Amino acid sequence: MFEQKLSQKNLQKLSPQQIQLINLLQVPVANLEQRIKEELEANPALEEGDSTVDEFANESLKDREEEFDGEAKELEREKSEEVEMDEFIEEYIDDDPTSYQYQSNNYSEEDTPNNSSVSIPNSFHEYLLRQLGMMNLKNEREEIIARQLVGSIDNEGYLRRDPIAIVDDLIFSNNLVVTEEEILKILKRIQNFEPPGIAARDLRECLLLQLKRKLKVESADCEQKDAQLLALKILKDYFKEFAKKHYSKLLKYLEISEEELKEAIGEILKLNPKPASSYIGGGPEPGHYVIPDFIIDNKDGELHLRLNNRNAPDLQINYQYRNMLEDFQKKREVSKVKKKDKEAVFFIKQKIDSAKWFIDAIKQRQNTMYHTMYAIMQYQYEYFLTGDSTKLKPMILKDIAELTGYDISTVSRVASSKYVQTEFGTRNLKGFFSESVQNTAGEDVSTLEVKRILRDIVEKEDKRKPLSDEKLKKHLESKGYNIARRTVAKYREQLSIPVARLRKEL
Repeated sequence: MFEQKLSQKNLQKLSPQQIQLINLLQVPVANLEQRIKEELEANPALEEGDSTVDEFANESLKDREEEFDGEAKELEREKSEEVEMDEFIEEYIDDDPTSYQYQSNNYSEEDTPNNSSVSIPNSFHEYLLRQLGMMNLKNEREEIIARQLVGSIDNEGYLRRDPIAIVDDLIFSNNLVVTEEEILKILKRIQNFEPPGIAARDLRECLLLQLKRKLKVESADCEQKDAQLLALKILKDYFKEFAKKHYSKLLKYLEISEEELKEAIGEILKLNPKPASSYIGGGPEPGHYVIPDFIIDNKDGELHLRLNNRNAPDLQINYQYRNMLEDFQKKREVSKVKKKDKEAVFFIKQKIDSAKWFIDAIKQRQNTMYHTMYAIMQYQYEYFLTGDSTKLKPMILKDIAELTGYDISTVSRVASSKYVQTEFGTRNLKGFFSESVQNTAGEDVSTLEVKRILRDIVEKEDKRKPLSDEKLKKHLESKGYNIARRTVAKYREQLSIPVARLRKEL
């Protein structure tokens, strides 16, 4: 049985303006220009320009807005039922209307070409499809299978889907019933495409495809040919031992010298484990540049912080929208205002309010980012002054939150995907945050320092006899850091350093 009840609930709900600010805080400077462009396209009341220049116009605009507030509110009341229904629907929509997808545009005005035509390099899959067009396929059935296989190749150049899964795909997408044998037959032909190793199902097959092609086409000297043939045998019959670097077992099974094994492994290391990476579509591959969000300058031993505002143009309210309000005022003075005019004012006010919120959110973003980075700079002053990583102090999000008065989540959003440029290089902001450990002298030191020392120890070790985690632990103890073996293993994994067995070299 259904009942109606009245109840009070104390809920904290973020306003659209707060959500907008939160999203802007997470956007790095490299993507900020694109985000601003999206807002400029969506809101005609917003335009680029210095918002501080026309102070008188802004004041008069404020007066006119207050004057027309009554008309706008009256129209809002007329639409209240519609608005309430919209709010009710929004409660059950999963997608956040204030979230955006960003793409980076890192070109300056000088770098941007003047012509409007832009050359777009062909994608890797388009490159494969062009080769597919040169295959002598018997019929449409084979072409459909071949296209499905090419479409299933991932960005590294591997075909990681099982033949039976591709059979199912063809049934559902093309209503075509094929056998695994047909799939494998077409696959074998695609594996002859460029670049070598393409459409392999695992690393072993990828390396074998490349090595077989080298043996087929290259005119190597006898010694190199012997090394390549030995490498082929290792990949075919002893790949597990090779992958785990069990060199002693390979020497025993193959009955070869250490020098011969070294030459064979050298041939394998020349192969490309990611064949798609060798493809460059129609020209040089675009470089990946880091654009710093903050810049710290050292001027005569004193640090100065500034924001990188390269991709953040000044914004202001569009003057035409101001004029529309003035025209409405004049029209109202001489005649009775029609309903459609009220609706126009309601629309104009909405757009102007939205523009103001966005301008204010951008300013708040800059202010919050500056104060957060300034607190980090003060906390790690010795490091930014000298560049000595041993001067880095243990620092967690809570430390900066207490200094700035911001919430921990706000500090986290500022630090996320942001970079700071110093005279010692550009660093990821999150890299300055670390836990603390105590050394044997009872001093708190950053885990970053311990990791740096751990990396140095591994780099200097004898690669013929790499150090185990237990031995790494003893080396750290000798340097004054009493850390458990499992902690050493954790730091090693965080530094992407493999276990001792996989670091072994001949």
